[in-house]
Amino acid sequence: MDLIDFGTLETGYGVWNALYWLLSLGVLFLIVYFIYWRGEKTVKTSKDQGRPFLAGSVTSKEKTHVKASNVYWGFTEALKGYYVPSQKGHTGNVNDYISWFILVLAVMMILIGGL
Repeated sequence: MDLIDFGTLETGYGVWNALYWLLSLGVLFLIVYFIYWRGEKTVKTSKDQGRPFLAGSVTSKEKTHVKASNVYWGFTEALKGYYVPSQKGHTGNVNDYISWFILVLAVMMILIGGL
């Protein structure tokens, strides 16, 4: 039995053989395991390891917390002409969102399927 003929799927775009994929994944696994095996065995942990570093100063949690409004400030400010009118249409009621979804879906089905 020839390795190329066993399990080969010929398509219009080339040849696909599952055994070649398994062999490639096996070689890749061995390479990754070798790198892992050669890596550092111990991890030094301390209680300050997860704390943010701001020029060596100890800061409070309130000062290091970044609010989402600050992160997206430039984005929302640039698109304020879109956001302000669209916020008026959002009620937070799930029934309204489902109604809009059904309405848009019905219009799309009419446009695609025709009357």
